[in-house]
Amino acid sequence: MFYKEYIDDVLTGVNHLITTDQNGNEMPIQEALDLWNARAKAVRDDKKGLIFFCGNGASATMAEHMSHDWFQNAGINTTTCAETAHITAISNDLSYEDVFSYRINRILSERDILVTISSSGNSPNIVKALETGKKKGAYCITFSGKGADNKSRKMGDLNFYVPLDTYGLVESAHAVILHAALDHFLEKYMGGKH
Repeated sequence: MFYKEYIDDVLTGVNHLITTDQNGNEMPIQEALDLWNARAKAVRDDKKGLIFFCGNGASATMAEHMSHDWFQNAGINTTTCAETAHITAISNDLSYEDVFSYRINRILSERDILVTISSSGNSPNIVKALETGKKKGAYCITFSGKGADNKSRKMGDLNFYVPLDTYGLVESAHAVILHAALDHFLEKYMGGKH
């Protein structure tokens, strides 16, 4: 009983995903995936840029996972802030709020994509990462959940919001959507998903 209810809740979140542009206008999920994929292809083929993924906790592991998958399978240069030395040094020497924005400020430009993953959408370091990414001209994509009025959801050029209330459910839904975005890219540009 619990398992079926849990899976039903995740599916409800995925099925009720809300995607918006930088002005908060809703769009169909297919249109959002097409926009992301077209931008990612331009980053790879024309701009010679990269995709920067970031998140905290479980979202950090998703960021690392997606960074690797886009790098290996889609042939796009990617990066993330996963190194223990970086995380601890920036947190100690500056602040944890700067753990992503410090690197973003140094390496991102208008050639690049920034993908933030945050269950609450309100983590101060994610919000600062988005502020810095926008300042650097990167195309910003956000993943969030929980409160519909979260900060991240209002900051991206493209926003994926899952209307679920607990961290585990939001994280599970985010994993499905993140994989769907990559698999769509592989279907569209790489001869099929792996």
